[in-house]
Amino acid sequence: MTPRNALLAIHLGALMFGLSGVLGKLAESSALIITFGRALFAVLALLLVAQLLRPSGATPNWRQRGGLALGGLLLGAHWLTFFIAVKIAGVGIATLGFASFPAFTVLLEGLLFRERTRAIEFAMVGLVCAGLLLVAPAFDLSSGPTAGLLYGVLSGLLFALLSLLNRAVTRGLDPVRSALWQNLAILAALLPFCWSTIPAIPAQDWLWLALLGVLCTGLAHSLFVASLRVLKARTTSVIFALEPVYGIAFAWWLFGEQPTLRMLLGGALIIIASVVTSRLKSPPSVVPKLAS
Repeated sequence: MTPRNALLAIHLGALMFGLSGVLGKLAESSALIITFGRALFAVLALLLVAQLLRPSGATPNWRQRGGLALGGLLLGAHWLTFFIAVKIAGVGIATLGFASFPAFTVLLEGLLFRERTRAIEFAMVGLVCAGLLLVAPAFDLSSGPTAGLLYGVLSGLLFALLSLLNRAVTRGLDPVRSALWQNLAILAALLPFCWSTIPAIPAQDWLWLALLGVLCTGLAHSLFVASLRVLKARTTSVIFALEPVYGIAFAWWLFGEQPTLRMLLGGALIIIASVVTSRLKSPPSVVPKLAS
């Protein structure tokens, strides 16, 4: 893969991740069913990718698989809260709430890994908080936008925890097979709760769930892994910070979710903080965290 093709691949991967909220809104099913369906089709897609791509790391042992299973539960909880936010408040607010995860990563790294947090990193956390204050129309928990934003922020917190767990567990492992184990864990955890409702899933929803699992998870992950063999991790981190931009643009186009000026300003602050934090935290040899 040439550098130009790698850049196209990573932008396409970010675009697919940005479509997650759009497809979640198109589906009529509950957030729980959407999470289950995404994991189901992701497992099928990743099984195929694992057969086609040459492994780029070690196969996890059983102890590492236990860590990946825990990561899968965090990933499933992240998806669930994100899709709840989409259902309550729309794609734009949910995506910007989730985009706060770099701030949580900075704070949790200092707490869990005893890493020194620099002044500029605290400044980026403050920038994210300022952005969220602008995104929130009013702090009324009974209103959909506020509740949706809080679910989106919770989704970001869960993703930050997942990123830190992956940092401890997946080092040296094949990323595609690691993602496969995590999605298998989601599938196993949700199957008892979703089994009886599977026959009632609308036919159209199966298309959206398949696109979520195959395009927004399996293919997007594969493009990400392939591009990392050519591009620096810092470059991919900056490109993946565009995920909220893609999500908001598609929601505006498809659903008429026109962002307010406050929302655009808040989103700009959050995205700037995400880009700066990624460049501070991602040296060239480190794989940046995958988006939603």
